[in-house]
Amino acid sequence: MKLYYSPGACSLSPHIALLEAGLPYDLEKVDLRAKKTENGDDYLTVNPKGQVPALRLESGELVTEGPVIVQMIADRAADKGLAPARDSAERYKLLEWLNFITTELHKNFGPIFSPVLADEAKAFFKDRVMGKFRYIDSQLAGRDYLMGKQFTVADGYLFTMLSWADRMKFDLSAMPNLVAYKTRVAARPKVQEALSKEGLLKAA
Repeated sequence: MKLYYSPGACSLSPHIALLEAGLPYDLEKVDLRAKKTENGDDYLTVNPKGQVPALRLESGELVTEGPVIVQMIADRAADKGLAPARDSAERYKLLEWLNFITTELHKNFGPIFSPVLADEAKAFFKDRVMGKFRYIDSQLAGRDYLMGKQFTVADGYLFTMLSWADRMKFDLSAMPNLVAYKTRVAARPKVQEALSKEGLLKAA
């Protein structure tokens, strides 16, 4: 498998999932502005959506959209417990979390990164994101991870959004459950490995 990624982008989520799953994979960096791969290829010929992540399977098929990719990875390493069993009630709970993160967090973050959007508009979207984080903070009370005691692919996705919050200097100090959760996920060896491979670890 080959993961097309951009450092620190939402492709960090499947990168974490691949490492946690212990599956063999190759990485190819993408310049999202130029739409070029690190080999100089036109990325739009790989993924016409022009976005990361994209996962090239051994069959040659390309899979896009992060929440789908991470489930596929989890299902290929079912023994790792990165997703509950298909058709189980818990699997639908995981789907609920993945959909919440992708629609309520990920999509509301997009405008905040815009170089042309007015600060007032960015503040509106930041307030929306903070409201979603407050909800998650309430749901994490008494839990190690989103699904309870078990780390799942939804946690890798939420951690990626929390890393964006760091980058945008969000103050999450009033959300102790979320702050403790972020520290807990960041300490996982495979998460550290993904950050290291993407050049995201800050020098001590």
